[in-house]
Amino acid sequence: MSLAHDFDAVAPNDLAAYWMGFTANRAFKKRPRLVVRAKDMHYFTPGGHAVLDGAAGMWCCNAGHNRDPIVEAIRRQAGELDYAPPFQFAHPQAFTLASRIAELAPGDLDHVFFCNSGSEAVDTALKIALAFHNIRGEGSRTRLIGRERGYHGAGFGGTSVGGILNNRRLFGTLLTGVDHLPHTYNREHQAFTKGEPEWGAHLADELEKIVALHDASTLAAVIVEPMAGSTGVLPPPKGYLQRLRAICDKYGILLIFDEVITGFGRLGHAFAAERYGVIPDMIAFAKGVTSGTVPMGGTIVRKAIHDAFMRGPEHVIELFHGYTYSAHPLACAAGLATLDLYRDEKLFERAKKLEPAWADAAMGLKGLPGVLDIRVVGLVCGIDLAARPDAGGRRGYELMERAFHEDGLMVRAIGDTLALTPPLIMTEAQIGEIFDKLKRAIQAVA
Repeated sequence: MSLAHDFDAVAPNDLAAYWMGFTANRAFKKRPRLVVRAKDMHYFTPGGHAVLDGAAGMWCCNAGHNRDPIVEAIRRQAGELDYAPPFQFAHPQAFTLASRIAELAPGDLDHVFFCNSGSEAVDTALKIALAFHNIRGEGSRTRLIGRERGYHGAGFGGTSVGGILNNRRLFGTLLTGVDHLPHTYNREHQAFTKGEPEWGAHLADELEKIVALHDASTLAAVIVEPMAGSTGVLPPPKGYLQRLRAICDKYGILLIFDEVITGFGRLGHAFAAERYGVIPDMIAFAKGVTSGTVPMGGTIVRKAIHDAFMRGPEHVIELFHGYTYSAHPLACAAGLATLDLYRDEKLFERAKKLEPAWADAAMGLKGLPGVLDIRVVGLVCGIDLAARPDAGGRRGYELMERAFHEDGLMVRAIGDTLALTPPLIMTEAQIGEIFDKLKRAIQAVA
């Protein structure tokens, strides 16, 4: 059934005032893709049509939509405590949630600093890294190392260490003293790979060149996504993250994992660090911690880093950093209920179990017109489409629009790359449904 005229059913009075982020505003407002309700695996349009969510909202609704235990926890909390100041005061659930998250994290990642988004989580990690070296008498360690094609949010810190051109080019010099590792993708060696590609571990050795260029005494931290998501799904080559960890250890450089996307089950574990057997010095998280219901983010810090700040008079603030809405009561309630769902329904284990079927179904699109590559890891899939001549990104946009309006499927278009990241509650039948709908859409825009 066509959904093309759905917008006429419930139209806002005016679309002009809302300037949407990371959106082609003029194209969207000519033919809006509006949703008004969600439940489990589906969104619903103003006209009542179901749209299968192939994107978990925006990589975040891992437990599905409007799950009753989470909704009830938020409702109950709103009626008991609307807000508590996070500076010099607190509420009990903040400590409970921090303990639960620390228990899920590997190794001695034992301390959680709360914020409200992935962007804030990254900036928090970067500031902690700089401050840590400072208080240890190594204040010359100020240089931050990101990676090409990396995405670390929209703050000045995250944009500076990020490596996506369009996210950077309009905003001047950003932070100084930033360098970038090369990205890990090579279609010639990695095309149509299930899981982590065999080729590419040696790219971690590029960090040695950065050390040689700037000297280790100036390097504070390296930040990478274990799986680069927003750039179009780039799984790490086998052994790459382990080599990066070893080089950071060699030179006393902190290693930060941005797990805003990969955290909370997306790759079959609580955190991707567990999948790869690598313990970073900090983990930035957000999105899945509340299954997208209430904004929340945070940075998990190893014990030695935290303890380095716990010196001097006890009445003196140890870290001059924080946010008005850190550990907001509603977000904490949502987070605790979400973690309960992940545990009780074994959703991380479910993602791991579904991964082979998901990968097989994704690779079934190989050979369709315009499909250049397919990458699959965990319950994530990236599909590169051939660009239209002189119109990069148009084919991807047309497919996203067509899939929503005509096929009842939500996918993310990143230029001419499609990203699929469904809720972890997805069934095997829904895997087939997602890729059947996507196949039709790919053929339609060929």
